[in-house]
Amino acid sequence: MLNIFIGFDPREAVAYHVCSNSLARLSSEVLAITPLALKNLKSYEETHTDGSNHFIYSRFLIPHLMNYNGWALFMDGDMIVRDDIAKLFAMRDESKAVMCVHHDYKTRQTTKYLGSRNENYPRKNWSSVVLWNCGHPANRNVTPEFVMKSTGAQLHRFTWLDDDLVGELPIEWNWLPDEFGANPGAKLLHFTLGTPCFHEYANSPMAAEWHREKLLANYSLQHVIDGPFDE
Repeated sequence: MLNIFIGFDPREAVAYHVCSNSLARLSSEVLAITPLALKNLKSYEETHTDGSNHFIYSRFLIPHLMNYNGWALFMDGDMIVRDDIAKLFAMRDESKAVMCVHHDYKTRQTTKYLGSRNENYPRKNWSSVVLWNCGHPANRNVTPEFVMKSTGAQLHRFTWLDDDLVGELPIEWNWLPDEFGANPGAKLLHFTLGTPCFHEYANSPMAAEWHREKLLANYSLQHVIDGPFDE
């Protein structure tokens, strides 16, 4: 069974459901999907006052939530997959503490969804898709207290780890269509500037695929009624 945590923000709850639908629809393995929602985290108090979403820091609780055992994937909610997520898990490297796409880019926009500031910083978006080796000894330091006391720069840049413990995943598994443009070979689409549920991002590159996934998430087979009194 593959453990997946998806960032949940009540301001865009639809994003979580669309993301999880794409995962379940395409996976060849059994999935355990958990919404990472702040109100459910009894062992953690959000002390940070910055950040554009509700899971910007709680994502680093994954080793703790997994009891420092096994592998788990964290994903931002503003994503959909286009391929079997089991293929990503198959890239696990036991020598690494975390694995992620090593993005190296400068954003084109100073703001993103809901007017949030969109700043450039080293290792931007590395922590948006993280394959966690929760049992790795180097992750034992990542406790709720550690997360509460650490800065965003310390956490999102994985500063508690030596660089050789931060494994690299192919960029197709965290593709940013609103920054890089369309990519038919992308495995995971990350609408980092804004999920297409927001009107101003409804027509961003590859947003049509997100809207299609939303329709599939809302789908239900209907009984055909032959007449007005048919039961």
